[in-house]
Amino acid sequence: MMEEFIRYGIPKFRKLTGVLQLLGALGIIVGFWMDYFQILSTFGLSLLMLFGVITRIKIKDGLMKTIPALFYCLLNGYLCFELILNFMG
Repeated sequence: MMEEFIRYGIPKFRKLTGVLQLLGALGIIVGFWMDYFQILSTFGLSLLMLFGVITRIKIKDGLMKTIPALFYCLLNGYLCFELILNFMG
């Protein structure tokens, strides 16, 4: 992964990205008891993956390398939307 972040041109964000991913996963787990944690975590992970998609596009990676980030961005966005709907009503 170190080489990948160098290739992306953002090596200084490698550790921050890892910490944010772990916090997002932990927030989803904690969210089973506190709904708002799941909403916040899925939103944060969706945003993180959106930046991943933007980075892939910026460095001109092909579609096959961009699809996983896009998939997880859309998946977390969908989960966030559903959680908000369930939380509100």
